[in-house]
Amino acid sequence: MKKISKYIVTAALPYANGPIHIGHLAGVYLPADIFVRFLRRNQKDVIFISGSDEHGVPISIQAKKEKKTPKEIINKYHSMIRDCFKNFGIIFDNYSRTSKKIHYQTSISFFKEFRKKKKIFEKISDQYYDNKYEQFLADRFISGTCPNCKKEDAYGDQCENCGISLEPNDLINPKSTISGSTPILKKTKHWYFPLNHYQDFLKNWILINHKKDWKINVYGQAKSWLDQGLKSRAITRDLNWGIPVPYRKGKVLYVWFEAPIGYISSTIEWSNRNQTNWCSYWKDNDTKLIQFIGKDNIIFHSIIFPVILKAYNKGYILPHQVLANEFLNLENKKISTSKNWAVWGHEYLKDFPNQQDTLRYVLIRNMPEKKDTNFSWKNFQIKNNTELVSILGNFVNRCMTMVKKYNNKIVPKPEFFYENDKNILKKVRDCPKKIGKFIESFRFKDSIKCFMDLARMGNKYLTDEKPWKENKKKRINTILYVSMQITAMLAQISELFIPFISKKLLNMLRLKLLFWNQIENTENIIYPGHILGKKELLFSKIENESIEKQLKKLKNI
Repeated sequence: MKKISKYIVTAALPYANGPIHIGHLAGVYLPADIFVRFLRRNQKDVIFISGSDEHGVPISIQAKKEKKTPKEIINKYHSMIRDCFKNFGIIFDNYSRTSKKIHYQTSISFFKEFRKKKKIFEKISDQYYDNKYEQFLADRFISGTCPNCKKEDAYGDQCENCGISLEPNDLINPKSTISGSTPILKKTKHWYFPLNHYQDFLKNWILINHKKDWKINVYGQAKSWLDQGLKSRAITRDLNWGIPVPYRKGKVLYVWFEAPIGYISSTIEWSNRNQTNWCSYWKDNDTKLIQFIGKDNIIFHSIIFPVILKAYNKGYILPHQVLANEFLNLENKKISTSKNWAVWGHEYLKDFPNQQDTLRYVLIRNMPEKKDTNFSWKNFQIKNNTELVSILGNFVNRCMTMVKKYNNKIVPKPEFFYENDKNILKKVRDCPKKIGKFIESFRFKDSIKCFMDLARMGNKYLTDEKPWKENKKKRINTILYVSMQITAMLAQISELFIPFISKKLLNMLRLKLLFWNQIENTENIIYPGHILGKKELLFSKIENESIEKQLKKLKNI
């Protein structure tokens, strides 16, 4: 990897109005986790930052649904989300929450600075109001027909069908997504941020500097907004749940403004706990800021957050990469939190205990990197049974069994290498470099395919060589040695993708996890004379009954 002194890797702040589902994992958190694991294996100075997004209308709505206070809602879901990440092996250096005092202070410091330097202004405008719920409606809680493509269910800020940016007043036949009623227009006064003042800066920064290195979907959506011309956006809202705005009673900071600042406040919290200088990350030009987000957050991270940092003018670095996947569907239907059409992380862990890595593997294999992909329970079963069990698990089991049977659990010393043995060993040594290039290019599907191809090659090698045959006695030590090099490499690489299985496999082999340069630059991942540990079953087959139970659960929604 290129010599960069530090990395800040952020994963989108999940909304604390519901649990984590497979779409969140495949879209944001697994790719971020793989990348961070790879950086750490390369001995990079990296901090992995996230936290719960705990303000805004969705929290208030969920509170009304569950007949609880917003505080009770965020406490419930923050704990659920935090535990879900931990249980899937996604470990942040700091997982904060935007209801914390440090975040209030950090966000308000930005607001006060903008007001002091007159970089924001007040304006009276007509905004949609829901009479039934007696509240003004945020852009995302107004829907209607897009004036551009005529598609229904466009949001008040954007049509996801054609990508055009909108104002709520642009919508045809607007309706409140909270109550379903037709909202009325009502006058209100708010602070506005003039995004249009930063149009030229963004054009230069994005359209010139990041035309080639940003993903097409991120670059395309940002360019679309710039092509239409940026407009001023309100940064306050008439809500009773949020960060109170000084100088104006009854106003709170709009969540689109304060939530991205959560990456900074979370880092400050981490810094205070570890007695380090957070500025040495956020204000150091040798630091790379890599942001993993959902598709629906592209504009906030590629346009709005960079402008906030630029306008604040305190030396903050700008994002180096803004990475958004497409959507993961469930059984060929769009995942919907409101309709409960999802596979929830915490429920999966109850139904499939100690099988976190099975879901991790399937989601990475189906990751929607360039287009929408689909998760189906049948495919989940097939991937587990035919790949994890029959290829990876089977190969490791065969190797461990044969070394125990033919050499008393001791890795044998190889004898004469045939040309095929040399070719196999070369492919084993080349695998980390190949996978590393894929991960540096954010091609996680290709990287995990390369990993499984290594196990597939191992199985084929054993099947072709047949070391158990009588006429292979003179070859058996070499064959087992080569096979154990493959097994040991699989144990090392698997930590990026299936960390729980990797730990189990390393224990079986009695090996320690190595840094990436160590597995890239060594002839032996496991040495002759090394004594193996006790064999364990890595994976178990998933039976039809388990899958039918999950499909039945979906049918009952």
